Amino acid sequence: MSDKTDKTEQQRLTVFKTYKLYVGGKFPRSESGRVYEVTDAKGTWLANAPQSSRKDARDAVVAARKAFGGWSGATAYNRGQVLYRVAEMLEGRREQFVREVADAEGLSKSKAAAVVDAAVDRWVWYAGWTDKIAQVIGGANPVAGPYFNLSSPEPTGVVTVLAPQESSFLGLVSVLAPVIATGNTAIVIASEKAPLPALSLGEVLATSDVPGGVVNILSGRTAELAAPLAAHQDVNAIDLAGADEVLAKELEIAAADNLKRVLRPQAVDYFATPGTDRMTAFLETKTVWHPTGSLGASGSSY
Repeated sequence: MSDKTDKTEQQRLTVFKTYKLYVGGKFPRSESGRVYEVTDAKGTWLANAPQSSRKDARDAVVAARKAFGGWSGATAYNRGQVLYRVAEMLEGRREQFVREVADAEGLSKSKAAAVVDAAVDRWVWYAGWTDKIAQVIGGANPVAGPYFNLSSPEPTGVVTVLAPQESSFLGLVSVLAPVIATGNTAIVIASEKAPLPALSLGEVLATSDVPGGVVNILSGRTAELAAPLAAHQDVNAIDLAGADEVLAKELEIAAADNLKRVLRPQAVDYFATPGTDRMTAFLETKTVWHPTGSLGASGSSY
């Protein structure tokens, strides 16, 4: 009996994972049917990732725009709860992500674990900021006249995020979390050479109370996908973190057509504690004037 069992275990074939896009809360294959090979740092085949098309990019914009009203209208406290739930779910799948990050970035298991732990902590960090950022960058303004003058931040809208090419997971979380923490919806173009951690993140988001369409994740050729998104009239902003110098210039020119907000690529230590810059980059400021009224002939106001 023991020999039979051992023989059976030896003959068992590994079940390979089929990676899919994450668009509108669902997991479609690319409408083009294309895939491309993803390899580890040593060139060993890992999986076939979907190679998204322009049609997939347009579908992601539609999904992001549809989700924007509900997500931006949710309370900041509720958004914080959702982001914290993402951290909880990631913690539960820690070993999977350690393995995927180690393969994707050629790291040892211990270094990959440090990356995953930092990514989980980053979700928690931004979850804590959701209901505080308005107090930091908004407030009452002193004006000459009988008025209340109040400024408050509002989300920009639909944001395209080019994930960092080298930091396939921690870098991705570091550019994605601040976008959705402030009420925007996102279309993420995963690292071209290491998309698997990003595609797996979609599975976490789907089970973390994040409404469908708030985050949409595409894999494929960065330049091929970024060009139509930079020119898309229903995309309000773009983060060029994962673009090289030449591509960034082309995308910035395309983005100017509808006056998109553009965050240029910059050298970033993703392990360092982030500031508020990435949150404020995709916020607009709304200022309201309200008359205070006056009391009596003396003109004193309340």
